[in-house]
Amino acid sequence: MTSPPTPRRRRWRRGRWGSHLGSDTDRATLRALRTALRTASALRGGLTEQAAQRSVDDLRSLVGSASLVLTDDSRVMAWSGDFDHHREHAEAAARGRPHQTVVLGRRDVECQDLPCPVAAAVVCPLVVEGVVVGTVQVFTVRANAGLLSAVEEVAAWVSGQLELAALDASRTRLMEAEVRALRAQISPHFIYNSLNAIASFVRTDPGKARELLLDFADFTRYSFRRHGEFTTLAEELRSIERYLVLEQARFGDRLRVSLQVDPEVLGVTVPFLCLQPLVENAVRHGLESREGPGLVEIVAVNRDQEAVISVEDDGVGEDPEHVRQVLAGTSDSDSVGLGNVDGRLRSAFGDEYGLVVETALGAGTKVTLRVPKFAAGVHA
Repeated sequence: MTSPPTPRRRRWRRGRWGSHLGSDTDRATLRALRTALRTASALRGGLTEQAAQRSVDDLRSLVGSASLVLTDDSRVMAWSGDFDHHREHAEAAARGRPHQTVVLGRRDVECQDLPCPVAAAVVCPLVVEGVVVGTVQVFTVRANAGLLSAVEEVAAWVSGQLELAALDASRTRLMEAEVRALRAQISPHFIYNSLNAIASFVRTDPGKARELLLDFADFTRYSFRRHGEFTTLAEELRSIERYLVLEQARFGDRLRVSLQVDPEVLGVTVPFLCLQPLVENAVRHGLESREGPGLVEIVAVNRDQEAVISVEDDGVGEDPEHVRQVLAGTSDSDSVGLGNVDGRLRSAFGDEYGLVVETALGAGTKVTLRVPKFAAGVHA
């Protein structure tokens, strides 16, 4: 009986992989994609002089021209390649704020440096939210349809990156405004009650009053810090512990606290002040309106690629329809920032990361949120 032929082995030698990575066109496409990614990284902070300097050479290589210029609406920000003695022409074209591609002829770009081979310039606008913020320009010996198309494509690419930068900036401003609104909502209530609680110990237990005052100072220092949209779960929980110490000074034995946290999730990045409103809501709605002691449980567990955090109380509960309206943004009242926190979580991580609220009148409230351990562009 004849044995089956042995499969032929292929030998791959170091340094010869290139011949198996596709055609010249494939490799050229890959190089173009890598170049485009570098420019995207540079421009995602907006049209700054540093971004222009970092991206202009790569943009010129994408066009394949002898020169390429990036301007704002009045001046040259970066120039790559030849013919930079035409800066005056470039800035004049930028000040014109063209809303569509303009091709300048020899007469428009005539200069005193003779002999100068430049016979034309292609000027394409950079548009962000309908406003011309700058231009991409190419000075050339000859303008043809291929060059015109390439410059327009690059200008469209740059405009797209600047649009994304503007959206990022707008998102940052919105989140900062939401945090300011949250501070304004929480602070008066908490500060008044905390100072009253501290004052009650000044004569009877000065040592305890001093400790509470330090906790109050640390809590307010954290809550009113001016930088950063995000923090770590460890920092957020540390601040909440100080808050609960102050509230226990006010409620005494009526407030019981349970805290269970997996150490693996302490370093997870969370939106700044995302848990504080939920804990204050649990204390206010869970205890202030009920008789006898109440329990606030805070649990943070490690679950695959996420941290799952819950804040639960055994208090009076809330009307589920009211909570639904708060989360939908159709209610004038807000349970100490519930809608605010929900919106910031969705903005930071996506709509699937909104709050989940389980509640009923007389049955307590449990609020659960999920946070990815790693999210692009999110860091403390």
